[in-house]
Amino acid sequence: MWVSFAPESRLIIDFKIGPRKQYVADELIEGTDKRLSDSKPIFVTDGLKFYSEALLKKYGEWMEFPRTGKRGRPKKPRLVASKNLKYAQVIKNRKGKKLHKVEKKVVFGESIDQKRISTSLLERQNLTFRQDNNRISRKTIGFSKKTKYLFNQMKLYITHFNFCRNHMGLTKEKEDGVFEKKTPAQESGITKKKWSLIELLNYKSTKISTN
Repeated sequence: MWVSFAPESRLIIDFKIGPRKQYVADELIEGTDKRLSDSKPIFVTDGLKFYSEALLKKYGEWMEFPRTGKRGRPKKPRLVASKNLKYAQVIKNRKGKKLHKVEKKVVFGESIDQKRISTSLLERQNLTFRQDNNRISRKTIGFSKKTKYLFNQMKLYITHFNFCRNHMGLTKEKEDGVFEKKTPAQESGITKKKWSLIELLNYKSTKISTN
């Protein structure tokens, strides 16, 4: 399973189910972009090679090379990262089963704070997924037999997680000493209140054709 995640609000932005292939990375970046505001965030992933190409496809710009007047074929246009694209990787090097070294690598962009190059919150979220959801727990017999059932269940789980569950990492103490709890959807400004399960299940969504 592939997941895009906003660490500041703990919001799960999008997810895809599929193999470790380029087309799935492309779909994840495309789906994530549709849910983002106009300002682009700093993208941080593990060292999987497919992400950089997916980001280039979505946010890249074609660079044209002027003719030099010399003999031979002119240079072909090349896809390069746009100026506002910032992307970094956290690469974990292992020796056998033990973690040997963690490397932070800036792939696109400049002036990226090293403290922001981290996947620890997403890794913790993946653990929460496995603890809460037997369908994606490791070494169990509770896995989904068909992809569509896993997709439907994960879609419900993630929506409930975003809108109906207070996140401990978002708890803040106010000036009067009262602790304020929020859901990821509240923290990100999508909604002003915590939803009940009844509100979630009764919410009417409308599909709009773009054809």
